[in-house]
Amino acid sequence: MKFTVSRDGLLKPLQLVAGVVEKRQTLPVLANVLMQLQGQELSLTGTDLEVEIVGRLPVDGVEMEGEVTVPARKLLDICRSLPDGAELKFERDGERLVLRSGRSRFQLSTLPAADFPNQEETSAQTRFSISQREIRRLIEATGFAMAQQDVRYYLNGLLLECRPQQLRAVATDGHRLALCDRDAPGLNVESPIQAIVPRKGVLELGRLLEDTDASAEVVLGNNHIRVICGPFTFTSKLVDGKFPDYERVLPRAAGNEIYADRQALRQAFSRAAILSNEKYRGVRLQISEGLLQIVANNPEQEEAEEQLVVDYVGDPLEIGFNVGYLLDVTGAIHSEQIRIGLADANSSALLQQPEEGDAVYVIMPMRL
Repeated sequence: MKFTVSRDGLLKPLQLVAGVVEKRQTLPVLANVLMQLQGQELSLTGTDLEVEIVGRLPVDGVEMEGEVTVPARKLLDICRSLPDGAELKFERDGERLVLRSGRSRFQLSTLPAADFPNQEETSAQTRFSISQREIRRLIEATGFAMAQQDVRYYLNGLLLECRPQQLRAVATDGHRLALCDRDAPGLNVESPIQAIVPRKGVLELGRLLEDTDASAEVVLGNNHIRVICGPFTFTSKLVDGKFPDYERVLPRAAGNEIYADRQALRQAFSRAAILSNEKYRGVRLQISEGLLQIVANNPEQEEAEEQLVVDYVGDPLEIGFNVGYLLDVTGAIHSEQIRIGLADANSSALLQQPEEGDAVYVIMPMRL
């Protein structure tokens, strides 16, 4: 194996591929990135056995093809530390990979490429194309509501639901729920197909996708999802479990509706959060005609109070929420106004754009 590549061309795919590699590994080869040189193309592969990313880039100065695995983190740190525009010369020397650039020379240990695990081919349940921007929007609109290390392992991920001409994403941690729909004209299914993508896979896929109309091909199998976008191929195992019936959680009727300026509301929540209880992060919303009062206090007897003029006509209402959840939702919605629907003081709140929004959010109340 012997070739020359520009530092700038190698850095981006190497960063994305190395992001999958875990620092602590049971198998030494999993701390490595697989480098395969074939023809004029170099492919880089990183995996933790759950998620795999393959990045490909064209290489001009190929003298000898080959494949090898090298420590991902060390190779990335070397590439980052070299100057912009540097030229990197790689050469296999027995059990070592030698990297030269200018007056710098590095010898990296290698492990055989044959030891590197291969993701098995996935039998496709469904296959469709959708723009990268659409999938990215689904992840941004819902990903924050995924659970972290919940014993209900099926909540530690994002539900992707393929519906006729539509792709839906749903995430919940049991205290809040986020749902987003995007049009997918190429999605031809007769009945909904569900797949739960694990948390790490969702985060890595979000890093990979760009805010562009460029197409991504999605292949959904029984236990894998594969997304091919440009020079990258992302593969992830799916969570084996049944996602809760999320439609039962969506409030059917919200008798009381509050319309507020989203940015002003978000800033008021941010200020109130400073003096909320650090553990529970609860704030009280006191709603009366035309006015929303946000009150937060903590065990040190400190208190924050914010008043906001809102569009509300109805009986006075007092209800508590986790302010972190409210901040997440007001950050995910991009409209100028926000609509908050409440049935009563003990029911979940339904938050969404006032009209034609693609996402809805449900937050359970807190007892304060």
